[in-house]
Amino acid sequence: MEIVSGLVSYALAKFLFLSRLSNKEDAGKIKKMEEKVLEVYDIIRTIRDPEKPNSLEELEVVAEECIEVKSLDDDEYLIIIHFKPTVPHCSLATLIGLCLRVKLQRCLPFKHKLEIYISQGSHSTEEDINKQINDKERVAAAMENPNLREIVEQCVIEPDD
Repeated sequence: MEIVSGLVSYALAKFLFLSRLSNKEDAGKIKKMEEKVLEVYDIIRTIRDPEKPNSLEELEVVAEECIEVKSLDDDEYLIIIHFKPTVPHCSLATLIGLCLRVKLQRCLPFKHKLEIYISQGSHSTEEDINKQINDKERVAAAMENPNLREIVEQCVIEPDD
């Protein structure tokens, strides 16, 4: 009986030790994802609205809470962004999504995949726009248009401090 009790105690102690290690690893991963969210937000918050002199942060089109980062493997991440146009019929929502994509592709220092969406229920044609801004061919074609490229460049340029 004493041997069984000792084995149970040993097994329980080992389980508790390993679960604490797992919790520390999970806490480390959570902290790392939170840091990545802040890194992404820092990049996109200064993007200028195509029509107004304000940033997307100032207009509350983007917020920290709208960014999700998931680890795909050790050095690659999935970034999911939900943005909210200022009005449900915003004609420039696709352009805003394009600006988000372009700036993140240029500025993120780590390997990533991007998914950019309009927040559910915040735009009258959100499904169509979501398809456009997540379609590589459409994004590439849009950036080949010199007029559109110039507008995107003006929106993503860093403001003078």
